[in-house]
Amino acid sequence: MNCYDEASPIIMDYLTYMSVIKGKSQNTVNEYFLDLRTFFRFIKKKRGLVANDYEFTDIKIKDVDLNLIKTVTLEDAYSFMLFLQSERSNSARTRSRKVSSLMSFFEYLTNRKMLLDKNPVAELETPKPGKRLPVYLTLEQCYTLLNVIDGEFKERDYCIIILFLNCGMRLSELCSINYNSIVGNKLRIIGKGNKERTVYLNQACLDAIANYMKVRPVDGVKDKYALFISQRKTRLSNKSVQALVNKYIEKSGLGGQGFSVHKLRHTCATLMYQYGGVDIRVLKEILGHENLGTTEIYTHLADVQMEDAVNANPLAKSVFKNNNSDE
Repeated sequence: MNCYDEASPIIMDYLTYMSVIKGKSQNTVNEYFLDLRTFFRFIKKKRGLVANDYEFTDIKIKDVDLNLIKTVTLEDAYSFMLFLQSERSNSARTRSRKVSSLMSFFEYLTNRKMLLDKNPVAELETPKPGKRLPVYLTLEQCYTLLNVIDGEFKERDYCIIILFLNCGMRLSELCSINYNSIVGNKLRIIGKGNKERTVYLNQACLDAIANYMKVRPVDGVKDKYALFISQRKTRLSNKSVQALVNKYIEKSGLGGQGFSVHKLRHTCATLMYQYGGVDIRVLKEILGHENLGTTEIYTHLADVQMEDAVNANPLAKSVFKNNNSDE
């Protein structure tokens, strides 16, 4: 686990609990820390524990202890939500995540550590994030993207993008793949929250992996089981994968449309739902979503398509003429 130099002992205990006991991923634990840091910076500012002209981002939380935490009220939490909206322009989705972080932290102190008699944020309501349709590539755009892949590492890069488009895995999941986790047409990956799941590989994926394994470096590789290897013979990093995907998006002429690594995951899910008639519950398992509500965003695509189809009718703009009107 990373060493959070700014975290006070009581916050560090919580982060350790979430990582070791609850099995949360490093990225999730990092988000908890950043959310709590913002909250306690706000509390110290509100309590007058720092000068009014003190830069918010310079406020330290190393001294946050149980005495300060016990002063937190539900009103403080709602004031914090208002601050996030008005001063930091956080979206409802971001504020909702921060609410979850606060509720998790205070639930831990109240019900796990028994350090608080009452959870001050137990009644805190979560902002309702608006429904957002996923950004995704069309089938034709997917072919365009795949057709521009070339260069010294073309087999590797093609394999990476094929896996994104066919398996819908997250960036961190792809980078963590070990080739010995592939057995037949099954791939075992570690997903969000360190949860393991099985991904089924179709023929396009199997062919791409086989072609890449023929040229995958062997000598001098520092992580011998890593599937995707960098030019420096190390496991390909998240940043490097993002860079190569962005490079091909630009090369294919698809730049400037909001496409990214994560949008390839959306693309996979969308194509499965649109062309494969995949049940939403099956799609949930494929994507590794914890809640069905997260997956249901793809069902809204059908509503949009139906509306577009109706509007595409050549009679959509017909104007009623009253033949009985007086001349």
